[in-house]
Amino acid sequence: MPRPQPGHRAARTTVATLLLLSAVAYTAWVLEVVLSTGLDPVQAYISELAAEDQPLGGLFRATDLAAGLCLLAAAGTALATGRVGASRRRRWALAGWSALALFGAATAADSRLPLSCAPTSDEMCAARETAGLVPATHTAHAVTSSLAMAGALTALVSLTVAARRYHWWPPVRRFGPWLLGAELLATGWSLASIAAFQAGHGTWALGAGQRLQVLLVALWLGLLALGVARSDGTDEDAEDAEDAEVNQGDEGRRRPTEPSPGRRPT
Repeated sequence: MPRPQPGHRAARTTVATLLLLSAVAYTAWVLEVVLSTGLDPVQAYISELAAEDQPLGGLFRATDLAAGLCLLAAAGTALATGRVGASRRRRWALAGWSALALFGAATAADSRLPLSCAPTSDEMCAARETAGLVPATHTAHAVTSSLAMAGALTALVSLTVAARRYHWWPPVRRFGPWLLGAELLATGWSLASIAAFQAGHGTWALGAGQRLQVLLVALWLGLLALGVARSDGTDEDAEDAEDAEVNQGDEGRRRPTEPSPGRRPT
């Protein structure tokens, strides 16, 4: 059995640390429990905490940026080094880390495209948004938020499947499917609430649904960080050895046969 190399362990430690930091930053909205934001957590979009007209908007924009950059760095490290299964021979893992990179990039972009006001608590803001009189950042924010959640869901599905299919990351293998199922239900709740609010039928506890959705993603990231940190990496190292053997075999087959001494080439 191949032993994990020090450089490989360092890469896995880096990925796990970045994942954990992203999970913490992604749940910074829990500070509204002790800070006065003026928003109703049951009804308000999480994004409204970071709106330009909110007193603590700068804080929440900064934590969103930190979460996105940590996710992007974690996924980029996995993809660039080929560690934690991010290789062409483990396509579920490759797809999952790529989706996680999209999630991180979109979250970072989201923090740079904040709402100008809070539509669920400000009737004038909601009216301007309906009339299309708000800045273009509202539309851009909706696009980046959608991309972020699409990337998150794809990463949850792909890396949970990878954990079970390749027998990696026991915490994800054991609890990932349950968190994934709950995440899909919370996403359905959030989408239905957004549709109801935009149609003028109330918020349907939009804020609670979104907060549950984000919390479940953060818990899953924590599980992935734990799984990666506790992995000995022997599966990935064995895969590298297999790849090297395949490449050597391919080179041997492609190498032209040299004529033996004294024999005229035909």
